Amino acid sequence: MLRVFNTLSRTKEEFQPVTPGKVGMYLCGPTVYKPSHIGHMVGPVIFDAIKRYMTYSGYEVTWVVNITDVDDKLIAESNARGIPMSAVADEMTQDYKNNLAAMGVDTINVFPKATDYIQQIVDFTADLIAKGYAYESEGDVYYDVEKFPEYGKLSNRTLDQMSGEGGGTAERKHSPFDFALWKSAKPGEPSWDSPWGKGRPGWHIECSVMSCCLLGETFDVHGGGLDLQFPHHENEIAQSEARNGKPMAKYWMHNGLMQASNEVGKVGGRKTREAQESGAKEGDLASQEAGKISKSKGASAFRDLLKKFQPENIRFFLLSSHYRRPIDYSEERLQEVGKGLEGFYRYFKRFESVTGQSFYSLESAKTRLEGDDYEKSEALDVYPEFAKHIRELRARFLEAMDDDFNTAGGLGVFFDYLRAVNKFIEETQLETKQDPTAQNALTVATTIFRELALTLGLFRAPVEEDASANDALVEPLMTLLIDLRRAAKKNKDFATADEIRNRLKELGVTLEDRPGGVCVWTRE
Repeated sequence: MLRVFNTLSRTKEEFQPVTPGKVGMYLCGPTVYKPSHIGHMVGPVIFDAIKRYMTYSGYEVTWVVNITDVDDKLIAESNARGIPMSAVADEMTQDYKNNLAAMGVDTINVFPKATDYIQQIVDFTADLIAKGYAYESEGDVYYDVEKFPEYGKLSNRTLDQMSGEGGGTAERKHSPFDFALWKSAKPGEPSWDSPWGKGRPGWHIECSVMSCCLLGETFDVHGGGLDLQFPHHENEIAQSEARNGKPMAKYWMHNGLMQASNEVGKVGGRKTREAQESGAKEGDLASQEAGKISKSKGASAFRDLLKKFQPENIRFFLLSSHYRRPIDYSEERLQEVGKGLEGFYRYFKRFESVTGQSFYSLESAKTRLEGDDYEKSEALDVYPEFAKHIRELRARFLEAMDDDFNTAGGLGVFFDYLRAVNKFIEETQLETKQDPTAQNALTVATTIFRELALTLGLFRAPVEEDASANDALVEPLMTLLIDLRRAAKKNKDFATADEIRNRLKELGVTLEDRPGGVCVWTRE
């Protein structure tokens, strides 16, 4: 049974979509005025994993991520660069999509742009005026917050606890808490026609309109960062529910924010460091905002980070914390994750060596029901204890993911899985003798692992290696060094054997001795 933490109720609820078997999911996307940074990848990677797991669980999911391509920041960037706002938006939207593709986020169904929905936004705003929830003032249109008694129900705030928006428009409002649905055009700004004069939409109304047009007046999941809970999502609810007379979304899901960190946590151990140790609490917006990574704080372009780290390394890192917790970010932590991943890559090579099959070519179950059938394989039952352990690990992974998409718990299971299959190879001595029965059992277990990994979008394809690693001289030279080390050990010249191993370690090459005199090498 899938359970989801609903910000609106502040409890975990059994997931029951509006339409049985189908899920509509909306995630607030970026304002495209600067190149994407790593903070922009947090939500998409998390909700990509959520969609994959929902699809695996039998749901037909439609996922929408909007693009805000008209905004004060975009106008400022357009003026600074001396190019049209649309040109800035197109350039940065492509940058965003390129980064998503690199991260394996390829399950988004629609990328609506705000400027493609101007007429719908005008109509939506006119409806709110007609229903008495909004008013025109000197070419602007504002939402009258006091007309919506439930305002504050998502963020659990009352008007007394809120601070209104001031600035140059304060005198045009009935109340400082009212927010803009339509902004009158200033000289030289991009604008569109409306019943209230030329202008452009406010930020909040864009998401209300696009989600309604693409997913319906009530849809299943609305996601976004914790910092969007108020005022953006609160305002979306007020607009949508006042206009449509029904709940906007059934489940509100908010991911924790990414924060700069100087700490490095252990990755791959039986107990990984909790994000709360950094001082930022799950659901605590104030503490998370204090260290939030953002453009305004000088976050570097994500494309530059991709020059230093493999996308899978970054994806694994982002999923290694529960989505509702803050993510402590540093390049040192990414390096730690990379070292943990090496264990999986070594296993994939080991598996291919003992079975003759590529891990990446294994045809695994696409759905949970298919996986339930496959894990009953008789090939696995030949080794009862191993079979029991593998099935328990799969059950633990599914239990973690069913419990509010606990990817951190799921990845913890992956490391236990890795230990289990490596131990099986050693116990059955598969590296030194041919044993089709043991090979078949190992293949079933590894195929189950691939099934689970794909639900998180991990280990989909071989990681690209550095060109230097593909040099034709590397393999024969390593074979020579391993042979020399083996000869030294045979002659009891352990000092030379250790020297070879240690010098290679300094060069970023790890030697791993295995039963039967087998030695394998990997690059760090």
